[in-house]
Amino acid sequence: MIRWFYKYGFLLMLFNTILYSINQTKDTVAPFLFYLIMGLGLLFVLVNPSQIRGVLFHKSFSFLMALNFINLVYYLFFDSISNFQSLEYLMARFMSFALISLSIYHNFQYYKNNFFPLLIKIIFFVVIVGLFIDPFILSARYYGIIWNPNMLASLTILAFSFLFLKNEKKSNFEIFMMLLLIIVTLSTGSRSVLIAVVLSFVMKYGFTIRNILYSIMLIISIILISNTNLDTSFNRISSQGIFNDRTEQFYFAVDNLKQKLFVGYGLDEYSGLPKDIEIPEELENLIVGAHNGYLSILIQYGILFGGLVVLIMFRKSLQIIQFFKNISGIYNIYLFVIIYTLIAANFESLFTGINEFHTLLFWLSLSFLSHAKFLSNHEI
Repeated sequence: MIRWFYKYGFLLMLFNTILYSINQTKDTVAPFLFYLIMGLGLLFVLVNPSQIRGVLFHKSFSFLMALNFINLVYYLFFDSISNFQSLEYLMARFMSFALISLSIYHNFQYYKNNFFPLLIKIIFFVVIVGLFIDPFILSARYYGIIWNPNMLASLTILAFSFLFLKNEKKSNFEIFMMLLLIIVTLSTGSRSVLIAVVLSFVMKYGFTIRNILYSIMLIISIILISNTNLDTSFNRISSQGIFNDRTEQFYFAVDNLKQKLFVGYGLDEYSGLPKDIEIPEELENLIVGAHNGYLSILIQYGILFGGLVVLIMFRKSLQIIQFFKNISGIYNIYLFVIIYTLIAANFESLFTGINEFHTLLFWLSLSFLSHAKFLSNHEI
């Protein structure tokens, strides 16, 4: 049981984030499973600390432990120790990083060979269920059974990119899945997904004549579709641009950061919008968070500890990108997740969440490639 949990505990946590995204399960099944996974994880850490210590302090995952140490020091000296939400965040972050490390260390080949096919199937199943319940994908911004269209777009564009980037020849069914996934993605009206599409083509084909032709086709598609009365990603980026409301959210987040510039608002304030901040009346329907992962980190920790977090994250990311930039195959898919997340975090509040699918996938990808790099360097 314990060894099985080491291998698959993180998978349960990752797939549970999808349940957190579904209206019918986000307040019922998902919280129960989350606390069950966290409880079992902490119990197994206490039962077998010596073996777990060897994994958590392994060189591959040392950057995760550095982030945990920053969280602990910040909580003890700059947060309120009586703040239960901050303590909960501290423990949940530690446990999620621990599950990532244990899962990769004990199940590396699974993540190399079997993880993405399973993930694609689960996301595709969510899409199919949504289409049965709500088949009208072009009537407005589409979200299926997911509570938010941007969240659905995050799932579908990642699944599309994983299929697109795989080296093996695609079956007819996989081609069908790709077409359906990209149609659903664009119907959500998410603008940032177009960045993922461009990035996936660049990582697949490089800067070639083929990609130039694809770019021309994309521009023509944007022009044609933007003249229709739809609410797709093409329509919204044509009418609103890629920033639009993000500009107001950015400046509002910066103003909030200035109020607690050096020490931040606390570990529990990871959304980018501290709960004690009053939103001006003219911005009430616009501001739901910083919509910027980097600003969310700085608002949470302040520029001192937040700067350290960003530095560690960027240093590890650049090391990984430099090492794997010319390597194809499954490593290229994990690399795509890292690069896309670093870009998308300029428009979405990534990095800081606990039960956020894209955020967990980013930390998994960074850790997997870090361990792959270690194994390659030591020829294991």
